Amino acid sequence: MTEYERSQTMPGPPEQVFDQAANIGQMGDWLPGELHVRAEELPAVTVHEDRTDEDTSALLRARRDQMRIEWGTREQGGYAGWLQVAGIDSGASEVTVHLSFFDAGHDPGEEQVTGALDDSLRRLERQVRLRVDNAAG
Repeated sequence: MTEYERSQTMPGPPEQVFDQAANIGQMGDWLPGELHVRAEELPAVTVHEDRTDEDTSALLRARRDQMRIEWGTREQGGYAGWLQVAGIDSGASEVTVHLSFFDAGHDPGEEQVTGALDDSLRRLERQVRLRVDNAAG
C-alpha cells in the first residue's frame, strides 16, 4: 500500500471550505482535470478517468458534522482517500487530502500524485477565495 498526503491553508471558515469541496456539481472545478465525478444514488458515484478512458464505480461520503469527505473504489478496492477541513486562527482553514493506493497498478507514482494533489488544493483555494470574495461584497 502506498499513501500520499498534502495540506494547504484556505482563506475561509471551515464550513464554507467544506461546502465548496463537497459540492458534487462543482468538484470538477478543483479535482484533477482528468477526473470527473458523476453522482448516482449517493453515496454511489462514477469516476471517469480521461487517462485510461475508464469509468470506475466508487463511493463518496460527505460528513459535514466532521468536516470530512471520504471516497474509494467499490468493486476493485484499488484506492481510497479523504479530505479533512479544520478551522485555524483568523477565520481561515486548513485542508488535508490523503490518498491510499492498495493496488500498485492504480498508483501513478509519487511525482504525479503529489503534483495532482497540490494542483487540486490550489484550485480548491481559488474556488473558496471566489466564494469568500463574492460573499464579502
